Amino acid sequence: MVSGNVQAGWFGSSGYTQTRYPVVLTHGMLGFDSILGIDYWYGIPAALRRDGASVYVTEVSQLNTSQARGEELLEQVEDIVAISGKAKVNLIGHSHGGPTIRYVAAVSPHLVASATSVGGPHKGSATADFIRQIPPGSAGEALVAGIVNGLGALINFLSASNSTTPQNALGTIESLNSVGAAKFNAQYPQGIPTSACGEGAYSVNGVRYYSWSGTSPLTNFLDPSDLLTGAASLTFKGEANDGLVGRCSSHLGKVIRDNYRMNHLDEVNQTFGLTSLFETDPISVYRQHANRLKNEGL
Repeated sequence: MVSGNVQAGWFGSSGYTQTRYPVVLTHGMLGFDSILGIDYWYGIPAALRRDGASVYVTEVSQLNTSQARGEELLEQVEDIVAISGKAKVNLIGHSHGGPTIRYVAAVSPHLVASATSVGGPHKGSATADFIRQIPPGSAGEALVAGIVNGLGALINFLSASNSTTPQNALGTIESLNSVGAAKFNAQYPQGIPTSACGEGAYSVNGVRYYSWSGTSPLTNFLDPSDLLTGAASLTFKGEANDGLVGRCSSHLGKVIRDNYRMNHLDEVNQTFGLTSLFETDPISVYRQHANRLKNEGL
């Protein structure tokens, strides 16, 4: 469901982030639009709007396949196009939001000016591969899936959108492991690098593709979520990663940068802005990207 807080920049804005087409933000696994007044994209929509951008925050299933989430997002993009009066949108997806926006850009390129992935697992995640070692059809798999689906349903219930979306934890794992990602890429190859760690096509069917990501699982000792990303990073066995996604797997289209001193949650300015003191503020990275889109006529 599309967030209702979608006003453009206020009077006197600099116009720095004033893109031609609306910016549409799409969350990752177990994400949301806002819970108890806390935005998933912490402080980012407001910062973009402040200098001229029209920003829409979407919510899709917290847990599901990339295709199912993509279909949910497509419906919202069609609504945004109708509401905004603009012919296209600039999609930005974090984590599983990356493959989700790729689906929309692939099946409806006429609605998409650009697709930007932030920490997206386009060639799968070692963490998902590790979890997939639980035997399919086993009691252990059923138990884990039930717990995670329950968490997804709770997040959905608490979210500001008041929407009800299906939860499919097993579908998420099948989409985010390396085998499932490869199948998705074979069907929707737009922007995916053909080499192991290169860049993908910058433009396909009129859609511009971009990506950026981090490679520092631990960034702020005051942030309790660093415990999660730090532990999950062990599944990568030495590969540079942000705690949940490997550096090379994050590549899509034009790679803006793939080694920010950020972990997976820092990439959306979480938790509560507790990010590295030795790296560019995540909000500034989004503002710079909006200006990049503006300068390219998007």
